[in-house]
Amino acid sequence: GGQPRNVQPFSDEDASIETMSHCSGFSDPASFTEDGPEVDEEATQEDLEYKLKGFIDLTLDKSAKTRQAALESLKSAFSSKILYEFVMERRMTLTDSIERCLKKGKSDEQCAAAGLACLLCVQMGSGIESEEIFKTLGPVLKKIVCDGTASIQARQACATSLGICCFIVTDDITELYSTMECLENVFTKAYQRDRDTNGVSSAHNTVLHISALLAWTLLLTICPMNEVKKKIEMHLHKLPSLLSCDDLNMRIAAGETLALLFELARETDADFFYEDMELLTEKLRALATDGNKHRAKVDKRKQRSVFRDVLRAVEERDFPTEMVKFGPERMYIDCWVKKQTYDTFKEILGSGMQYHLQSNDFLRNVFELGPPVMLDAATLKTMKISRFERHLYNSAAFKARTKARSKCRDKRADVGEFF
Repeated sequence: GGQPRNVQPFSDEDASIETMSHCSGFSDPASFTEDGPEVDEEATQEDLEYKLKGFIDLTLDKSAKTRQAALESLKSAFSSKILYEFVMERRMTLTDSIERCLKKGKSDEQCAAAGLACLLCVQMGSGIESEEIFKTLGPVLKKIVCDGTASIQARQACATSLGICCFIVTDDITELYSTMECLENVFTKAYQRDRDTNGVSSAHNTVLHISALLAWTLLLTICPMNEVKKKIEMHLHKLPSLLSCDDLNMRIAAGETLALLFELARETDADFFYEDMELLTEKLRALATDGNKHRAKVDKRKQRSVFRDVLRAVEERDFPTEMVKFGPERMYIDCWVKKQTYDTFKEILGSGMQYHLQSNDFLRNVFELGPPVMLDAATLKTMKISRFERHLYNSAAFKARTKARSKCRDKRADVGEFF
C-alpha cells in the first residue's frame, strides 16, 4: 500500500492522447476557438472533474511522492481554470487534505500544500466559506512560518500563502493585524543581519525574509490609514538598511517596499517629510547606476531598471505606467500598490493570470475591472487569427527580415541609400 502510484499531473509531460481529450485547451481558454472539429465542452468538463477527484483522493495516499504529485496537479488545474462550483462542493475535503499535508508532510510536500491553499482561496474568493478555510489553515501556516526547525523552503512558501490567504479572506481587522505581526517577526530579523554573528545562517534565511516582507507589504495595502501611519513610522527608517544586502532579490524587495511606503505616506499626508531623504536618494541612485564588476550583468541590468523606478517614485512621486493585455481587455498598472498586488498574484497564478483576470470575479474586483466581459464563441472566433493566416503572416515577416538583413550585410550595397 505504500508504493507510489503512477500519478499523471497536468504538465508538459502529460501529452498522452487520453490527457489531451481530458484537458483540451486546459491552459489556454482561447484554444477552445481554434479551427477544428466542435468539442463537447460538457463532456470535457466531466472528464476534467473526474480526473481532479482522483487527484483529491491521492492527497491521502501513503506515499509522500504520490501526495506531492497530486497536490502539484491540483495547483496546475486551479491556476489554469475557474472551478468555483467544483471547489465549493469539495472545499472541506480539500481543506482537510491541505491541513494534513502541511502537518505531516516534509519540506516539498508542505510547499505544494501551501501553494494549493493560496489557489483554493483564489478560486473561492472572499466570503464566509473562504473564512472557514482560513480559520482552519491560518494557524497551521503561522505555526510553520514561526517554526525554526521547519525547512526554510516550507517556511517561505507558508509565509507567502499566509499573506495571500489573509488578503483574500479576512474581514476581521484583528486577524489582519495578527497575521502582519507574525510576518513582521520574521522579516525584521533581517534588520540585524550585520550584527548577526552567524553570517551563514543569516544568508540562508534571506529567502524567508524576502517572502515575509513581500507578504507583509501586500497586507499593508488593505490596512486602515491610521495603521498604515504606524507601520510607516516603525519601518521607514529601518528598511534602507536592507538595500545593502548581498542578495539582489532582497535589495529589490526592500526598494519596491520603500517606494510603496512613500506612496502610501503621501496619500495620508500630502506634505509628508522624510528626514533622511538625501542619504536615501544617494543610496538609491548608487543602486540605479551600479557598475560593480563582481556582479553578473543580468543582475546589474535588473537592479538598475528597478531602482531607476524606485528613485523616481521617492524623488519625483512618479510611477512608470504599465499596460497588461488579457483577451480583448486592457488594464493599466499606475501605482506601486497595484503593481505589488499584480506581481503577487502573477507569481502564484503564472501563465493562468490572464485567464483569471478575464474570468475570476474576486481578482476583477481587486483590480476594479467590473463584471467579466461575456463573449460568445462567434465573437471569440472573429478575434482569433486562424493557423493558416498566422503561418502566412509569419512567413512574410520572416522573408522581409531576411531580405532587409541581407541587403544591409551585402558588401556591394550602396552605402548612400542607407544614410
